[in-house]
Amino acid sequence: MNFFLRSISYILHPLLMPTIGAIIYFAAAPRFIPEEIIKAKMFGLMVLTVFVPIILFFFLKSIGTVTSIHLENIKQRKIPLLLQSILLIVVIKMVIDVYHYPELYFFFLGILFSILSSIFMILFNIKASLHMIGISGVTMFTIALSIHFGMNLILLLTALMIANGLVATSRLHCKAHSNLELILGFLIGVIPQLTLVNFWL
Repeated sequence: MNFFLRSISYILHPLLMPTIGAIIYFAAAPRFIPEEIIKAKMFGLMVLTVFVPIILFFFLKSIGTVTSIHLENIKQRKIPLLLQSILLIVVIKMVIDVYHYPELYFFFLGILFSILSSIFMILFNIKASLHMIGISGVTMFTIALSIHFGMNLILLLTALMIANGLVATSRLHCKAHSNLELILGFLIGVIPQLTLVNFWL
């Protein structure tokens, strides 16, 4: 059980959530999107939201700026989150077109707002759970997609709800967060997505 709960922190790592959200979008969107376009968009998203951040992490680790990919230390969060914010701005400006993919555009804009909110909280020495921000944001986005497209995504939503519980349990088991930090993470993930739904739902 210990191994399973610790593995959840890696399997459902925040870095993977933008990619998971994009996969859900392209799988659920009823409009026709050429396969070549989907592959190109997914490649660009994975490079900017997964591979580049991992490379930057190892660079920051090599110079002693961070020690863990989970960023447990609140003082070590500022630079990685600022860099992630810049990469998300690049995604919004260059990869996702608001006119052709409005739902996905506002999903990434919501992620950006969530990260900026986390950075703001760091200024007051408050550490919200990045894992909860990621999984709760994807869950809220999927709920909005199911309503927007009129699709029955109950099995997927059930899996995401379970994933929320597993992430919270995992972070508590690893003693990485308090209950309050998990709740803050959940709210910071959900509220931007719920607010931006008004622009595309």
